[in-house]
Amino acid sequence: MSVLVKEVIEKLRLDIVYGEPELLEKEINTADITRPGLEMTGYFDYYTPERIQLLGMKEWSYLVSMSSHNRYQVLKKMFLPETPAVIVARGLVVPEEMLKAARECKIAILTSRTATSRLSGELSSYLDSRLAERTSVHGVLMDIYGMGVLIQGDSGIGKSETGLELVKRGHRLVADDRVDIFAKDEITLWGEPAEILRHLIEIRGVGIIDVMSLYGASAVKDSSQVQLAVYLENYDTHKTFDRLGNNAEEIEISGVGIPRIRIPVKTGRNISVVIEAAAMNYRAKEMGFDATRLFEERLTNLIAQNEEVPHA
Repeated sequence: MSVLVKEVIEKLRLDIVYGEPELLEKEINTADITRPGLEMTGYFDYYTPERIQLLGMKEWSYLVSMSSHNRYQVLKKMFLPETPAVIVARGLVVPEEMLKAARECKIAILTSRTATSRLSGELSSYLDSRLAERTSVHGVLMDIYGMGVLIQGDSGIGKSETGLELVKRGHRLVADDRVDIFAKDEITLWGEPAEILRHLIEIRGVGIIDVMSLYGASAVKDSSQVQLAVYLENYDTHKTFDRLGNNAEEIEISGVGIPRIRIPVKTGRNISVVIEAAAMNYRAKEMGFDATRLFEERLTNLIAQNEEVPHA
C-alpha cells in the first residue's frame, strides 16, 4: 500500500510552493511523520528521511535564526531522494535556502495555513487509514442510524436484498458483496467498498443497481466504522437460537473483535426490521440500557415475591 504526494495535497488542501509533476507522483509508504528539530542542530543519527517532514513554528523559528549558509547546508543534508515531501505549517514563509535545496534535491515543498498540531493529526489519520492493511470480507456493510452494521450469511440468503430494503427505509449503503475492512486503531474497525463496486448493489434477477442514481446521495456512504456484525442463517427447527441475548458472540477482523448476532431467516420474517431493532438494541446496551438484564431482574423479583407468599 502507498499514497501519492498529490493525493495528500488534494485531501488536506495543501498549497504547492515547489513541485514538478513527477515529484507529486512520489509514493509515501509510512504513516509516520517527522518534525526535524534535532536534525536542524546537525544531529542526524536517527533521521528518517522516508517520512514526510513537517515544520511548525518551533522548527521554522530555529531555522530562520541560522545564518543563510548554515541554513542551506542543514536543509541540503535533510533533503534526500527518499523524502516524499516537506510541509511547512501555519502559513509560514518558506526561506529561499529551502527552495534552493528543494530544487537541487528534487523535493516537493508544500504549505498549509492549518496549525501544526492539527495538521499533524489530520495527516497521520489520513495516512493511517490509507496505508492500513485491508481484509476483504463477503457481506453488506450498512450505516444504520449512524452505526456500521456488517451483514453476512450464506450465499443466496438475501443479504443484498436486505441491504436494499434498509436503503428504502432511509439507511445508507456503504458496500455490497465485498467489504474492505482495516483497523483504524487497536479498538476501531473501518470498512469501505472496493472501488469497482462503490454505490452498486447486485440483486439476483434484476442485476446491478446504482443505489446513488436511484435513491440519491443520501442513500450511500463512502466508508463507515464497523461496530456490529449480523449473520443471517436459514431457520432450522432442530437448532437452538438465542432468545434472550445472553449468548454473546464475537468475531475478529484485522485483530479487532466486534460483537456478532445470528438471525434465523424464514418466510414471513421481515429481516430488515429485525436488523434495525438489533442495531438500536446494541446502541442502547452501549449506553447502559440492557433489556435482557432488566428482564432478568424483573424475573428474579417475581420469583422472590412468589416465594414470600405463604401457602394455604
